[in-house]
Amino acid sequence: VQLQASGGGLVQAGGSLRLSCAASGRTRSATVMSWFRQAPGKEREFVGAISWSGGRTYVAESLKGRFNVSRENAKNTVYLHMNSLKPEDTANYYCAAKNSYGFATEATRYFYWGQGTLVTVSS
Repeated sequence: VQLQASGGGLVQAGGSLRLSCAASGRTRSATVMSWFRQAPGKEREFVGAISWSGGRTYVAESLKGRFNVSRENAKNTVYLHMNSLKPEDTANYYCAAKNSYGFATEATRYFYWGQGTLVTVSS
């Protein structure tokens, strides 16, 4: 499975942004798609996930109410919707996929990774 993330950029605090992750290749083997982020000097952090078939979502508790994950199966694409952005949301955002069922917040559980897309939130 190949993953291509896009949609990052510079946004003012309070603004919104939508990231996209397009999957290609053996997409049927990807059961859960997730988003992680990593700020400079910090560990990679789980953001949210969606099951590829049923569309169930799981968002990190600290981001609920501001971030959400959706998918568009026809385009093999998963989205991360980010609202009310804060400067502390500044990070490289990565999409990832795993081929086992069940949500997981540990980056080590994911086998497939896309390149990061940088989100910068200015104050």
